Amino acid sequence: MALLTACSRGQINTASIGLNSRFNDEQPAISGDGRWLAFVSNRNGLSEILFYDLQQKRFIQLPGLNRNGAIAVEPSLSYTGRYIVYLSSLQGRPDIALYDRATKQAEIITQGYRSWVRNPHISPDGRYIVFETSRRGQWDLEVFDRGNYIELDIPDGSPVNGP
Repeated sequence: MALLTACSRGQINTASIGLNSRFNDEQPAISGDGRWLAFVSNRNGLSEILFYDLQQKRFIQLPGLNRNGAIAVEPSLSYTGRYIVYLSSLQGRPDIALYDRATKQAEIITQGYRSWVRNPHISPDGRYIVFETSRRGQWDLEVFDRGNYIELDIPDGSPVNGP
């Protein structure tokens, strides 16, 4: 058990802190293979997504996942945790973001989208993202197809089209 005594807004060394801490950790999402855990935490002074390897029992740094000044919430993971979809709010307007751990890049999927969005979830293979939208003046479901030409998140050796 580690004790933190500093009161700064600098990045806290998450390596010395386990999953259960004195911080507000919430909204957990686990990968389909059971290895990866993403959750929202205020450990670094703002709401951001942390990524944890359950096998090695350590935090993984993901450059580009949490944008400066943005609040990140509601993570969802693909099967092996390659893709993370989440809400990112900059200046109070939520957008759906997709982070690819292979390329270490995040992209805003709903940039320019006129309606409010919430509760994004990604399919196990990473192709589809489903979310709630207020486009018609009520909360409806919308499915975003990332297309045929993305790299799917499937375990090595698995058939692409199933049995």
